[in-house]
Amino acid sequence: MAMAKSAPYQVVLDANVMVAMRDGVRLATDIYHPALNGKPIDAPLPVVLERTPYDKAGIGRSEITARDAVPATRHAIAHFFASHGYVVVFQDVRGRFASEGQFSKYVNEGPDGFDTAAWIVAQPWCDGRIATMGLSYGAHTQTAMASAGAPGIAAMLLDSGGFSNAYESGIRQGGAFELKQATWAHRHAIIAAQTAGDVAAQAKLQAEDLAAWFRDMPWRPGHSPLRASPDYEAYLFEQWHHGLFDDYWRRAGLYTKPHYHRFPKVPICILCGWYDPYAKTSIDNFLGLSGRGTPTYLVMGPWTHGARSLSYAGEVDFGTAALFDGNIAADYHSFRLAWLDHCLKGEGPPPLAAPVTYFMMGGGTGAKTKTGRRDHGGTWRRSPCWPPADARPSVLYLHADGRLTPQASDAEEAFAAFISDPDHPVPTIGGAITSGLPIMEGGAFDQTERAQFFGADGSGRPLAARPDVLSFQTPPLDADFALAGTLTAKLWVGSDCPDIDIALKLIDVAPATADYPDGFAMNLSHGILRLRYRKGWDREVFMQPDAIYEITVEMFPTANLFKRGHRLRIDIAGSNYPHFDINPNSGEPEGNWSRPVVAHNRLWLDRRRPSRLIVPSIKTGPS
Repeated sequence: MAMAKSAPYQVVLDANVMVAMRDGVRLATDIYHPALNGKPIDAPLPVVLERTPYDKAGIGRSEITARDAVPATRHAIAHFFASHGYVVVFQDVRGRFASEGQFSKYVNEGPDGFDTAAWIVAQPWCDGRIATMGLSYGAHTQTAMASAGAPGIAAMLLDSGGFSNAYESGIRQGGAFELKQATWAHRHAIIAAQTAGDVAAQAKLQAEDLAAWFRDMPWRPGHSPLRASPDYEAYLFEQWHHGLFDDYWRRAGLYTKPHYHRFPKVPICILCGWYDPYAKTSIDNFLGLSGRGTPTYLVMGPWTHGARSLSYAGEVDFGTAALFDGNIAADYHSFRLAWLDHCLKGEGPPPLAAPVTYFMMGGGTGAKTKTGRRDHGGTWRRSPCWPPADARPSVLYLHADGRLTPQASDAEEAFAAFISDPDHPVPTIGGAITSGLPIMEGGAFDQTERAQFFGADGSGRPLAARPDVLSFQTPPLDADFALAGTLTAKLWVGSDCPDIDIALKLIDVAPATADYPDGFAMNLSHGILRLRYRKGWDREVFMQPDAIYEITVEMFPTANLFKRGHRLRIDIAGSNYPHFDINPNSGEPEGNWSRPVVAHNRLWLDRRRPSRLIVPSIKTGPS
C-alpha cells in the first residue's frame, strides 16, 4: 500500500496478547508498537483501536484505493499507522478467530469494548488517549463501547456502521427483518467452523443450497441453512423472532440514541453511502452527536457498503467525481492518518472543510459506459448541517390514474387495489444492501425483472408492470429537480388481512435513448412498514377488515438531481423480498408462521384521504 508521507518509525508486533474481560473470557489482541532500532519507543503514545469479527490479522476487504484494487491486510494497515507514531491495537471480538468465548452477534461489544479500553489506558505504552476506527461491525463496536462509557476515547471514525437503533436500521426496518443477517450468518458460520477445525460442520454448511432455502420460508431452529451451526442459528432466530421493540433491542450495543450523552466530547467523523444499509443510522448518529461543542463530520457518497474507492454502485456509474480518492482525500489511508494527526497530535487542519460533505447523484449523460453501466453522474456538495439548510418539503399527491402531482385529488372516492401474495413476493432489485450475496446485491439497477435477481421471473418486464405493484410518477420534468434528505410517505390504506407490509421505492425514471431504448428506472431509496407496528414499535395493533388507516412510512435518506425530461416515481407493493422477510399477512408470530394468506389491499387516493409523498427539495445549483 502507498504511504501518505514518510514513516519515521519501525514497527514491533506483540501478537495474540490475551486480554481478560470481566467474566474471565480472553480476547486475542495484536499490539503494534512504533520502534527505533528494533525496540519499542519507551514513552507513552496515543493508541488506535479497532475491534473486529473479521480476523485481526486478515484481509480488510474495503482496504483498497482507486489505484490499488487489491485489499490490504489488517497487518499492513496497522503497520502503516504504527510507523507514524501510534500504538495500534487490533482485537478479535469474543468468539471469533483467536479469541475465546461464544460469539453472539453485536450483544457483547459494549462491555467487551469498555474492558478493552480500560486495559489499554492502564498500559505504560498508552498516553491515556484512544482513537477508535473501523468499518461496519468495526463501527458497531465503537458506538457500543462509547455507549457503555468506555474510558480514554479521544477521537472516533465511524465508517458505515454504528447502530443508532438496530431495530430501525441494520437488523430490522419498519418492523420487517433484514435478511442480509441470514446470508451473513451462513457465510460466517462457515468461516467459524473452518477456524475451529470442525471439518464436518464446515462441509455441511457449504453443502447447503442457500437459494433453495430462501424459496422455502419460514425457517425454524433445526430447519435452516444454519442447522450445522447451532450458535449462529440461535442468535439469528433470536433477532428474527424479536418483533417487538423490547429490552432485547434497548441494549447499548444495539441502541445508541439514548446513550449519546455518554459519548465523550471528542472529534467524530462518520462516513457512509447512499446504497449502504447504514445510511440512516449514520445520519441519525451525526444529528445526535452534533452540537455538543466538539466537531462532528459527515461524509455521504454514492457508494455501496465500504466501496468508497469505486465509482459505481450496481449497474450505475457516477463518474470519477464519486471516488473518495482524489475528491475527499488522496485516498482513505492518508485521510485516516490526517484525521489521527489532527485529533491526537494537533497537526494540520481538519481533513474535511465542512461539517457535511455529500454527493448529489445525477446530472450525467445517461449513456452506457465502456464497462456497461449507465452514466448517472453527480457532484460533491458541502453543507454546515443535514439536511441542507435550503431543503424545503415539497408535497406530491398520488392519484388513481398513476399521476404524482403537487395538486391534491378532488375525487370524492378513489383508490387503487393491489394484492400481497406471500408465495409470490415482489423481488428485490438492488437497494441499500450488504452481505447479501449470493441471494441479493446492493446498488442502483434498472427496475426490471431479470434472471440475475432472486425471485424475478426473468422476463425483463418493468417491475412496475406487475399487478401487485402500484406505480405513481410525475410528468416529464420541465426543469431539473433536486432533493436531499429523508422522504416520508403519508398513505391511507386498508386490507382484508390483519397485517400487511407496505414497501416503497423511490425511482429516477430516465427517458428512452439509443443505449437504453426502454428507458432506465433507477432505484434511489426504499422504505417499509409492517402495519402491526404502525402505532409504535413496542406494540402490535392488528388491522380490522375494511377499516382505513393513515400510516407514515419513512424512507432511507438520499440526494439526487432529477434531470429535465426525467420523471420522479414512487412504487408501492406489499413486499420487497429477499431484502426483507416475508409477511404472511395472517398476523402470526414474526418469522414463525404456517398459514400465509393472500391479502387484498387498497390505497386510498381521494380528497378526504390524500395519500402523498413529502420530498426534501433543494436548489439545483452547487452549494
